[in-house]
Amino acid sequence: MNVERPLSVLFVCLGNICRSPTAEAVFAARVADAGLSDRIHSDSAGTGDWHLGRPPDPRTRRAARARGYDLERLRARQVVPADFRDFDYILAMDNANLRDLQLLRPQWYDGRLDLFLRAAGNAAVAEVPDPYAGDAGHFEAVLDLIEGGVDGLLAVLRHRHSV
Repeated sequence: MNVERPLSVLFVCLGNICRSPTAEAVFAARVADAGLSDRIHSDSAGTGDWHLGRPPDPRTRRAARARGYDLERLRARQVVPADFRDFDYILAMDNANLRDLQLLRPQWYDGRLDLFLRAAGNAAVAEVPDPYAGDAGHFEAVLDLIEGGVDGLLAVLRHRHSV
């Protein structure tokens, strides 16, 4: 980790319109609540390019807004090579996205490339399922997983990096 810049976390899913922007928003809210916004930075991206520049899925925004998270400013982007330079943690929502990231990973990258829930210390559930083809209940279930995962991840980061 580079001590001259904030600790940085990138959340990654397939299209960057459901899971990863939700994780970004929940994480940013928890970081702000902890008074750590100047010490921890986060972003989100997708491995695919289908939704570039678009806001998160309306169902994602609706579920997040009901719990007090604002995703309105977020726009989908794709993982780029510079992300491996800029992020200490690159966390995939599922194994398919982790495999895609492993293929993109430069040999010199010494940050943590892992599943989000595993990095958060969740041994019970490994992946955050994609709610895109589901109904409102799927988006609520994803939010439940992400909220718990973010709380675990923040605790891990605070312990590991003394932030």
